[in-house]
Amino acid sequence: MSSNAAPRGPVDSSRVPRYAGPATFARLPRLDEVGTTEVAVVGVPFDSGVSYRPGARFGGNAIREASRLLRPYNPAQDASPFALAQVADAGDIAANPFNINEAVETIEAAADDLLSTGARLMTLGGDHTIALPLLRSVAKKHGPVALLHFDAHLDTWDTYFGAAYTHGTPFRRAVEEGVLDTSALSHVGTRGPLYGKQDLTDDAKMGFGIVTSADVMRRGVDEVADQLRQRIGDRPLYISIDIDVLDPAHAPGTGTPEAGGLTSRELLEIVRGLSSCNLVSADLVEVAPAYDHAEITSVAASHTAYELTTIMTRQIADARNPIADAQDRTTEARQK
Repeated sequence: MSSNAAPRGPVDSSRVPRYAGPATFARLPRLDEVGTTEVAVVGVPFDSGVSYRPGARFGGNAIREASRLLRPYNPAQDASPFALAQVADAGDIAANPFNINEAVETIEAAADDLLSTGARLMTLGGDHTIALPLLRSVAKKHGPVALLHFDAHLDTWDTYFGAAYTHGTPFRRAVEEGVLDTSALSHVGTRGPLYGKQDLTDDAKMGFGIVTSADVMRRGVDEVADQLRQRIGDRPLYISIDIDVLDPAHAPGTGTPEAGGLTSRELLEIVRGLSSCNLVSADLVEVAPAYDHAEITSVAASHTAYELTTIMTRQIADARNPIADAQDRTTEARQK
């Protein structure tokens, strides 16, 4: 997109009701309608890597439908994200549902193509298997990246039934392949039973810190966000969010629910607290609408993706005008 061109935003809801028309994310234009984009919202309807309830292949479109009610101004971050940078819905990456290895290769190649244009990715899954090819692609551009992984589970197991690529193994593979900066890794929201204590030992050896859901409850979102910012520093950051980080009361529509999770408010506030981090891309996975009720899960997911997109567009806008950004930071510091 030309630096002088105004971004094309969502459909005007005063002219076309929110429930009418095609369901792109936040009613934004399709990528083929704008030509190029700075943030590409892309779906990956793939769930052949799940170990329990299937259905996340329908998650991306459920999130798009729930996002119809998102509005152009984000008061929590004092930003109009779709005016700051071009955001477009890039459609779906069609991955082979019968061959996981081929699907992983397809997702990586498609992500390479999108990132090669200079865009950042906001990916809507799909199951968590897709995080590995996305991280591979992002690391080609930025080198090994920091990772914040919001999830009820560690997803650093070795194999399931001999399969190396599943929704429970992406981050072990990512560490093994050197696409993660092992000095800046953390799980957030983990909880529930494990196969054994060795799971935690192995996870720590890979470099992961852990902020459990109980930690969030006891310490509060501000302290947790501050800890995460310190751990990440100024490194290029990838955020991967499994919607089952939320308690089933807030996200029943997922494949492997665990009691005792975060509230949607806690998740949103922690994400907002990461706005100063260098967020280069993100994914949001494991929304399985067949188990949802009243769009509870997909609404929470759409708002979370909106916050992540806002962070990326603010940073893109700041990069265009670093002097104004520095002045804003100085003013904020004085006010504090």
